[in-house]
Amino acid sequence: MNFLNKMERRFGRYALTNLSLYIVLTYAAGYLLYMITPQVLTYMTLEPAMILRGQVWRIVSWLLIPPSTQNIFFILITLMFYYSIGTSLERTWGAFRYNVYIFSGILMTIIGAFILNFVLGGNVLFGGLFSTYYISMSIFLAYAATYPDNQVLFMMIIPLKIKWLGVAYVLMILAEMIQSGWAVRVAIICSLMNFIIFFFMTRNMSRYNPREIHRRKEFQRAVHRSQVNNKGITKHKCAICGRTEKDGEHLEFRFCSKCNGNYEYCQDHLFTHTHIR
Repeated sequence: MNFLNKMERRFGRYALTNLSLYIVLTYAAGYLLYMITPQVLTYMTLEPAMILRGQVWRIVSWLLIPPSTQNIFFILITLMFYYSIGTSLERTWGAFRYNVYIFSGILMTIIGAFILNFVLGGNVLFGGLFSTYYISMSIFLAYAATYPDNQVLFMMIIPLKIKWLGVAYVLMILAEMIQSGWAVRVAIICSLMNFIIFFFMTRNMSRYNPREIHRRKEFQRAVHRSQVNNKGITKHKCAICGRTEKDGEHLEFRFCSKCNGNYEYCQDHLFTHTHIR
């Protein structure tokens, strides 16, 4: 994406580093709230109708609602997993692109909720329809598309390539869209729009492949080592005083045609040296 490259050059310094940690901490806070007072989550959902009535905190509070409410063991596994894959994506893509991916998913979810609310009459409560579940799913799908051959332990027992889990999740999402109404379809499409844009409308995703990134880094390191090793090498050296072109830009060097061999002299010794026979 040329546009994204330009944006990164201009705004890349403002990107949040280690964004996955903030995401996991947000989920952890949501899990803690759910364990203490489950009822409070009803005041945090993304409800455009309530936002337009003054409950503006719902624009961001829905991000605290965890993707699912399981037992503490699976909660810890989920948090560790999302932190791991999110960190890998940020390291592979760069902080700016990872920021754009996450925040565009959040923004599109909010926009989709308001559009659906407007289409349905402006007085509809969605409950937990627009949540972080599909945003978390977009992180997983991005990881599966970027690292298709990485293996995970499915059900903590069966080693399985991540791409097959990604395919399974896509099929599950498609089945859910077919079986559900338009409200669910809009929620899914908007939440996963960042994945669609990044991976189906980008022409050169091979540059984000880990193998390609590793190859480029190895090439850059080789070039750097070559430059470092060549720093001490000079092109010219006076056979009398030993000065080189690095001792001064004013120095000039010439080979002597009367000496037997390739002997080079600076301008101070070119006409005063004793010829070598």
